[in-house]
Amino acid sequence: MGDDEPLDEWAARRGKRLRPVGERKSVHLGGDPHRAAHVEPDVPRLIVEWDGYAWQPVTTVDNYAAACRILNPAPESSPSAAPPARPPMAPGTGKHRKP
Repeated sequence: MGDDEPLDEWAARRGKRLRPVGERKSVHLGGDPHRAAHVEPDVPRLIVEWDGYAWQPVTTVDNYAAACRILNPAPESSPSAAPPARPPMAPGTGKHRKP
């Protein structure tokens, strides 16, 4: 922090760098925990969540696919109205049409 930088600006800049509270990740429960997630897809995982100070355990899952479903849930789809039906041949004089 520079002597001429106000504390509130420094705190805002620092806040942007910090990991967001509630972020989740999965950790291997067997072997080396720092391996890539897809290397051993059948190994159980521990789901942990960042609370601002430390990673807290949330739950355990059986494999990589289950961990992906928890970490990246499918968006809830709301029933949307179908787009308005268009006539197959819209009005116009397109060059592709025969006279």
